[in-house]
Amino acid sequence: MPAPKLGAAAPAFTLPDQNGEKVSLKDFKGKKIVVLYFYPKAMTPGCTVQACGVRDAKKAFAKADAVVLGVSGDSPERLAKFAAKEGLDFTLLGDEDHAIAEKYGAWAEKTLYGRKFMGIVRCTFLIGKDGKIFHVMPKVNTKTHSEDVLAAIAEHA
Repeated sequence: MPAPKLGAAAPAFTLPDQNGEKVSLKDFKGKKIVVLYFYPKAMTPGCTVQACGVRDAKKAFAKADAVVLGVSGDSPERLAKFAAKEGLDFTLLGDEDHAIAEKYGAWAEKTLYGRKFMGIVRCTFLIGKDGKIFHVMPKVNTKTHSEDVLAAIAEHA
């Protein structure tokens, strides 16, 4: 499924977080900017760098009135271990059947060491208070992800 276009309504979702509680996109409508980022797998090197960058930029995200939601195909239990191990204090969502990743065009064929497989593609969507997508990052640098997202939010303001 292709990614939603700029200006389109963000596809709705309800997913379990690292505590097993349901989180819906509609919970944030009209309140904040939602940074929805997809990452392949908790507790892997690149995903850890990316998540720790978000953790370390917590004050900057709060100042920008942005809430960050990280989505992977992991179970809530694995997400809880990841959050505890790395001190992650933002919401991680488990999309185990990859239905939401598909809605956002983040489920695609990947290649690793010559082997092809389906998986979550690292990408980020910025959703405004109106529930519409105002910025898409189809390629993400794990080391500068937070700074890149904050720059995009500032540019939009």
